[in-house]
Amino acid sequence: MDLLIRPVEPTEYDELGAITVQAYLQDNLLDFGDSDPYQHVLRDVAGRATSAEVLAALRDGRVLGGVTFVPSGGPMADIAGPGEAEIRMLAVSHAARGRGVGEALVRSCLDRARATPGCRSVVLSTQRTMHAAHRIYERLGFTRTPERDWNPVPELTEITLLTYQLTL
Repeated sequence: MDLLIRPVEPTEYDELGAITVQAYLQDNLLDFGDSDPYQHVLRDVAGRATSAEVLAALRDGRVLGGVTFVPSGGPMADIAGPGEAEIRMLAVSHAARGRGVGEALVRSCLDRARATPGCRSVVLSTQRTMHAAHRIYERLGFTRTPERDWNPVPELTEITLLTYQLTL
């Protein structure tokens, strides 16, 4: 069966939340490991779904990963301004990596952005070590915007998120 990208269903919230947390932990993306408070945000798919569009990737009815699409600077936006959509929390289970799941999720966000009235570009933040994700973004036409790089935890000066932008 082909890969299906669609809005996550409430019955899948827990599963997608667990996949997202595990992906971040296994890739050492949480600065405080198992005790990182950001785990709560990653796991809270239901909360994200109230103010953004959370998409799930499924094959044969099994959730493989997901992404949060924030249209035109919605309340979940970290860096998006007027006329910009934002992609957040892209995560694919380790077992499903290397099969085009992450790229399909990003492409689905780009399709949604193009269908959003007034949306002129898509932005995202990523960690320095997310090299596979960087390759996806660059392959799809995103370019680095170092002037927008930022730190989500100002008291830890060594944390800087890299930013990318794609003009639609």
